[in-house]
Amino acid sequence: MSGSGGRTALVTGASRGIGRATALALARTGARVLAVARSAEALEQLAREAEIEPIVASIDTPEGCARVAAEARRRAGSVTILVNNAGRGGYHDRPIWEQDHEGWRASMDVNLDAPFELTRLLVSDMRAARWGRIVMISSTAGQVGAPAMSPYCASKHGVIGLMRSVAHDVAAHGITCNAVLPGWVRTEMAERDAEHEGERRGLSADEVWAGRAAENPAGRVAEPEEIADVVAYLASDAASAVNGEAITVSLGSPW
Repeated sequence: MSGSGGRTALVTGASRGIGRATALALARTGARVLAVARSAEALEQLAREAEIEPIVASIDTPEGCARVAAEARRRAGSVTILVNNAGRGGYHDRPIWEQDHEGWRASMDVNLDAPFELTRLLVSDMRAARWGRIVMISSTAGQVGAPAMSPYCASKHGVIGLMRSVAHDVAAHGITCNAVLPGWVRTEMAERDAEHEGERRGLSADEVWAGRAAENPAGRVAEPEEIADVVAYLASDAASAVNGEAITVSLGSPW
C-alpha cells in the first residue's frame, strides 16, 4: 500500500480509541499528523509515542471548527487528509419520549455538523493539490436502528449521506470521500455504553462485552487498530478508486 508521506492529515477525536489508533497508523505511513481533541494531557501522551502534533480544541461549534482549520493551515500550509472521527456516544441518549432537545443538539454538533464544517473548510486545500482523502467515521448504527439512541443513530446515518454527496462533489478533483462503519470496538466510549447497558440488564460491563463477542460470528469484537488500518488504506494512494463507499468493519456482524 502506498503511504501518505509528505502529506498532512488532520484527525479529530484523536485522544483515545479509534481516533488515537488512526493518528498513530497515519504517522507510521509517513504523514504529518495533526491530532485534534479537547484533552491536552492525552494528546501530549500521544505525541510522546509518535511524531504527532496536538491541537487542543473543541469542534462542537462552527467557530471551533474554523479555528481548528485555521490552526492546521498555520502550521502545515494545507491539509489533504481529513479523518472526521470525533463523536458523542449513544450512551448519552434516552428513549424518544425522554430524549431532550439539548442532547439531540449536542450529538448533532459533534457527530454530523463538525464533519460538515471541517470538510467544507478544508476541501479547498485538496482541490488546489488535485489530491485528497476524506474519511468519515460513522457506525453500524448508521445503517440500522437501535433502541434509545435516536440522536446517535440519526447523526451516524447523516454522516453516510454527507459522505455520499461529498464523494460526488470531489471526484473530479482527485479527491475521495468514504465512510468507515465500525461495529462494537472496545473503546472508552463503548465501555461507558456497556456500563449503561449492564445497569439496565443487571449485568457487569464484562458480561455485556462477553455477550457482544458471543453474538459476533468471529467470537470477538474489533480492536481500534483494526479500524485504523482501514482508515489508513482509504487515506492512501492505493485507494484512489474507492469513493462514496460505506465500509463496515465489524467482523461479519451487522452491528
